[in-house]
Amino acid sequence: MGTVEHFEHTADVGFRVRAGDLPDLFRTAAEGLFDYIVVNRDRVQAVESETVSLRAESPGDLLIDWLNELIFRCETLHRLYTRFDLTLSEDGRSLDATIVGEAIDRDRHVLDHEVKAATQHGASLGRTGDGWIAELILDI
Repeated sequence: MGTVEHFEHTADVGFRVRAGDLPDLFRTAAEGLFDYIVVNRDRVQAVESETVSLRAESPGDLLIDWLNELIFRCETLHRLYTRFDLTLSEDGRSLDATIVGEAIDRDRHVLDHEVKAATQHGASLGRTGDGWIAELILDI
């Protein structure tokens, strides 16, 4: 299981994700995103599932597209997600996922931050000695 840290960045928030492999990094980034959006993601129930398929020019672009797709669905469908089952292609440029969650219930879900987008500015993705690390800036 990967880890997520937030770091200071002017009017936005920095997001550092570490994981042992690339699929875990994408999953951990999605979990970290929703942990930032909703205080109590553990209260989000796995009620309905949706599928997501994405393709991009690079694994870094795919990570940005993945998070922006989740933000878009959260904002337009008024949903929160808690489980992210995904498969990445070997080259890390395509993703097929099942995301699971439910409609926002303001009686149970404590919304914390509105995230507008994951930006290309300052984004990086690379291998480390023991896995992968990504740094992203979230526009809030």
